[in-house]
Amino acid sequence: MKEFLKRKNIVISAKRYGIDALGAMAQGLFASLLIGTILNTLGTQLGIPALSACGGYASAMSGPAMAIAIGYALQAPPLVLFSLATVGYAANALGSTTLSGGSGAGGPLAVLFIAVIAAECGKAVSKETKVDILVTPLVTILVGVGLSALIAPAIGTAASSVGSVIMWATDLQPFLMGIVVSVVIGMALTLPISSAAICAALGLTGLAGGAAVAGCCAQMIGFAVMSFKENKWGGLVSQGIGTSMLQMGNIVRNPRIWIPPIITSAITGPIATCIFRLQMNDPASAVASGMGTCGLVGQIGVYAGWVSDVAAGTKAAITAMDWIGLVLISFVLPAVLTPLIAMPLRKAGWIKDGDMKLQ
Repeated sequence: MKEFLKRKNIVISAKRYGIDALGAMAQGLFASLLIGTILNTLGTQLGIPALSACGGYASAMSGPAMAIAIGYALQAPPLVLFSLATVGYAANALGSTTLSGGSGAGGPLAVLFIAVIAAECGKAVSKETKVDILVTPLVTILVGVGLSALIAPAIGTAASSVGSVIMWATDLQPFLMGIVVSVVIGMALTLPISSAAICAALGLTGLAGGAAVAGCCAQMIGFAVMSFKENKWGGLVSQGIGTSMLQMGNIVRNPRIWIPPIITSAITGPIATCIFRLQMNDPASAVASGMGTCGLVGQIGVYAGWVSDVAAGTKAAITAMDWIGLVLISFVLPAVLTPLIAMPLRKAGWIKDGDMKLQ
């Protein structure tokens, strides 16, 4: 069995499934749902129907995009990779419902589990028969769609329940949960896992989504500004609107450099939830809760939520305080607080020049 799995490049490990596949799924989400949301928002605000239509098409393909991205991360052969489009569509559609038939938030989570299993089954039979062009797609699609019918609604129910508990707890205890959500999601963004995929899988919106945005921005802008001396403008841009994951190697070498962004996220999280009531209220943009300032997706998601609330009549208008809160939480506070918190650590010798130098 070990030889067979090795020959088929089936590696059963936490890294392959929890890091590689999850990270790729986030990229699939970004290339479909996130881009679709951005285009739809721009089209609506600028009065360009063609952009809105493009956004709708892109968002509709989120399931296939995620599944194909997962297959790519698992190094699936072409026939398996192409067959995963059907698997992703089925898993996302059925995972977005609950056992009771209502709407759920488990589409991305269902795609992750089911696409991994379907891809590995497809890889197992790939090129094992003389009719590979029939057998491989059949096995991949039947396993994927069958599992989607069996377990995707249950995954949708579970994900919705967990997400609802987090959002309920944040509404009930905005200060405490503002700290917890901000710190946890912010750390997930910097770790080699996907905070965006976690937020999407749990459907993290509302105040909890706002806290998640705060945590991610604290990490990205915090590291970008704190390491400016070492990395200059290139590092500022690559971390500030790219990802703080670039610092992961430096964190392994000196974990103390992570202290200032984490403390900053613990400060900005409750400010977001308690003072500015920053929320991610566009359900289609739950994934944006875990994006921070990456391509300004988090900020676009918050703005899209404001627009949706105004259209639904639950918000009178977008106010100056809304914009002040978004700018402070996303950019100003992380840029100011993180270097200040780092100063005593530098004086104590915990953080030294060059510790955050990007290669």
